[in-house]
Amino acid sequence: MTHQKFGNTNLNMPRVVFGATCLGNLFVAMTDEQKLNLIREWFEQIPKPVAIDTAGKYGAGLSLEVLGRDLAALNIKPDEVIISNKLAWRRTPLKGDEPTFEPGVWIGLEHDAVQDISHDGILRCHEDGCRMLGAYKPKLVSVHDPDEYLASATNGKDRNRRLDDICNAYRALEKLRDAGEVTAVGVGAKDWRIVRELDGHCRFDWVMMANSFTIMHHPPELLEFISSLNRRNIALINSAVTHGGFLVGGKFLDYREIDPADAADAKMLEWRQQFTEVCQHFDLSPYDVAVAFGVSHPAVTSVALSTSQANRVASMVVAANKQPSPAIWSELRTRGLIDSQYAHLNS
Repeated sequence: MTHQKFGNTNLNMPRVVFGATCLGNLFVAMTDEQKLNLIREWFEQIPKPVAIDTAGKYGAGLSLEVLGRDLAALNIKPDEVIISNKLAWRRTPLKGDEPTFEPGVWIGLEHDAVQDISHDGILRCHEDGCRMLGAYKPKLVSVHDPDEYLASATNGKDRNRRLDDICNAYRALEKLRDAGEVTAVGVGAKDWRIVRELDGHCRFDWVMMANSFTIMHHPPELLEFISSLNRRNIALINSAVTHGGFLVGGKFLDYREIDPADAADAKMLEWRQQFTEVCQHFDLSPYDVAVAFGVSHPAVTSVALSTSQANRVASMVVAANKQPSPAIWSELRTRGLIDSQYAHLNS
């Protein structure tokens, strides 16, 4: 299954949405040639339209700028690409040696970025993104990381103000959708509970969750919420299904370095060890198994996957479209590594 209907919209989405953080020089500055080759490979491995997830925060707009430039260089037509632009940050002049919004994260930037979440602010972010993308207008828009914005509140009153900011930003995006300026409005967050909270205030067409619905983390309350999205035909894009690389051996778990001396982290390391042993027994890659689980729920339309290496794109696409032998799910259940009541696996 390559493409399927995206919720209540008229879009047909591919199984994989390509994350474009690397185009904004996340942790390392790719060359222009490497970026062009990566984007070319996206279009080699998936039939059009190809879906790409980016944001004004990615390199202070550099990711958007590179997309606009390189899609044109590759002669990609606007209707051959579905761009999701997460809005909350817009470009400003760089006054120091590095940007202020996330020091040490983005490499070799020539601009800074400022957060601008409000009714008018989100429209400024949208206009900023459209200018950098050129002929390639985003079809999907959302407010970027509203959970982090709410978590920065100093007290209850400040949180209510911030919640109003987010809701007013969504009123603006809903107007863009109703006017046909964008196709669909959604929400993306690392804390799925904030997605559920905002779902009570906004009219979403789609939801993106990061570090939430994974083979290591799928509590009953999350599954119930995902099922409610499915019943209402709200599309789900699943993201960060390996917990930031942790499940495949990385030293970071959900964007923070793991501490083996911490009891909770030690438990996660033990889970990973057992998971890895099971995958090795069945001669399967932990990455492939994690991705297969991440797309197993019928609510999941697509999975967002990222790499800076063009030669890894093909294997990512294969992982998202292939289910492993049912025997591995049985073994993972027997070991208590996945919920025995989870009903959407081919076993």
